[in-house]
Amino acid sequence: MTTHGDPATAAGGPAVAARTGPVSATEDPPGTPGGDLPPARTPGAAPPAAATPRADPPPAGTPDGDSAHGTPGSGLSGALAGLRAATTTARFPLELPSADPARRDAAALGDQLDDYLLPRLARLDAPLLVVVGGSTGAGKSTLVNSLVQARVSAAGVLRPTTRSPVLVCNPADSGWFRQGELLPGLTRTSEPSEDPRALQLVTAPALPAGLAFLDAPDIDSVVDANRALAGQLLAAADLWLFVTTAARYADAVPWELLHNARARGAAIALVLDRVPPEAADEVAAHLTEMLATHDLGAAPLFVLPETQVDGQGLLPARVTAPLGDWFARLAADADARAAVVRQTLDGALAALGPITETLARAADEQAAAADALDERVRAAYRTARRATAQGLTDGRLLRGEVLARWQEFVGTGEFFRTLEARIGRLRDRLVAAVTGRPAPASELRDAIESQLVTLLRGVAAEAAENAYTGWRAHPAGAALLTPELAHPSADLPERAERLVRDWQRGVLELVRVEGGDKRFVARTAAYAVNATGLAVMIAVFASTAFVPTGLEVATGAGTTVAAQAVLQAIFGDQAVRNLARQAREDLLDRVGALLDEEAARYLDRTADARPDPETAPALRAAAARVAEAREHDGLGVPR
Repeated sequence: MTTHGDPATAAGGPAVAARTGPVSATEDPPGTPGGDLPPARTPGAAPPAAATPRADPPPAGTPDGDSAHGTPGSGLSGALAGLRAATTTARFPLELPSADPARRDAAALGDQLDDYLLPRLARLDAPLLVVVGGSTGAGKSTLVNSLVQARVSAAGVLRPTTRSPVLVCNPADSGWFRQGELLPGLTRTSEPSEDPRALQLVTAPALPAGLAFLDAPDIDSVVDANRALAGQLLAAADLWLFVTTAARYADAVPWELLHNARARGAAIALVLDRVPPEAADEVAAHLTEMLATHDLGAAPLFVLPETQVDGQGLLPARVTAPLGDWFARLAADADARAAVVRQTLDGALAALGPITETLARAADEQAAAADALDERVRAAYRTARRATAQGLTDGRLLRGEVLARWQEFVGTGEFFRTLEARIGRLRDRLVAAVTGRPAPASELRDAIESQLVTLLRGVAAEAAENAYTGWRAHPAGAALLTPELAHPSADLPERAERLVRDWQRGVLELVRVEGGDKRFVARTAAYAVNATGLAVMIAVFASTAFVPTGLEVATGAGTTVAAQAVLQAIFGDQAVRNLARQAREDLLDRVGALLDEEAARYLDRTADARPDPETAPALRAAAARVAEAREHDGLGVPR
């Protein structure tokens, strides 16, 4: 029976050495002269050239490389904690092209800090964790079982086989993994589980102390949760053992993860599994060529031929011997293990700067998008304000019902009955200018209200439509829209009517205050105030300077001229200008407040979605502190 594979996961990254064939137990692991591990790589650097950990001397003040909260970990730990806090508060709520990647990156960064960087920095001497990842059916579980000489992870033909990750370690190391500092988000269990958030712990006496294998789900699993977990586990690895097959080694997904690994400077090794003997040289040569092309030529490659498994489902010892010997030598050398840990840890630290800057730029884009959405709304409602101001001066409100009611009001003589004799001479000219049947002043007031409400409803509807259209054309705005925003608020008509009535009362009060020392107002009392107030309202509908335009003369039949003449006779020319100006400004202020309330339906949504303006600065500052602490504290990794 041929070997079978299982779920796996991986993330790419350079770190080790060359291709292997059978190696005796007395030799150094392939591609690792003297067992040395090359200097840790930082993003963009040339790939390392060796495969097994190098025996770098431990940093000063850290016995045997253990940094438990002393040098080099204390400054870094605090800086990483600060970055974790900044990442936790970062939000990307607006639906921009960069939002989903930023959310995933922030979650992955938080996971790596919690799962690996913080706990590993606190215990550099903890057992080295090898995460075994790869594509579906690559044979990862069978390989892990064979390396530890026991069936510790389920293998079979069903996909996905590995439903929850399995961690195998020597009994002496189980305490470290069981206490949960590493991968704290996974629940420890001693039994197989279908829960992808459970971590099954298995001890294997055949596995040397100081080394542990974690069999991860497939990186290309059909189950989304498995793929996400695979990536998370690979980010928590000290060393990635990537398993692929002769049939799958050129697939796109594994290479994407290998590129990620290279960017992180992580230590990796590769296993080419299930290779037909007759094609071994050809396939291995091609894969080696691909690795070199992708700047991963330093990673050690182990080729396992397609073969039969024994009664326990294990590969023959002769097949796994080169890889087993390589790991045995690594487990036996504490300095070598420490060098691998430091290399991967330092590479992960170096990768924090670029990913944090990506998050900061995404936060900047969020803020800019929120500003752009707000500006589209404000522009729409600024246009509505201008349309209202224009509507008050272009003569449109002096037509129709308002004109008819004004003509009736003036033509009945009501307006003049209580006026002083000194303006009585105006009556003949005014009455000659207008005709109509008698009507009470309330009808004129109602007509003014109706015309103003119609104007306000129109400009509010146009503003809502313009704002809606502006948001719909923006990816972030489209996601915030709901159908009712395309129209004014349902209660806008009632609010507009109330606004106009309040304004009319304000005009009457203005007339009362401005005319307080005029004998005319004093003697004619309420009627004079009401009549004069109506004349002021009519005057507001004319141009600010009270110069009748051709439209006003043609459509208003001298309406505004009549109102102006009456008011000037009562208050004087300058007072009339002040009255009309104040009444007009009061009306526009009230309309502005109404339109602001309408605009708030949009602006409240961006306010709720707007990220904290300190997000990007906080991320950049936290990343800078990590970089400074990394340079200052160091991990004993040459650069």
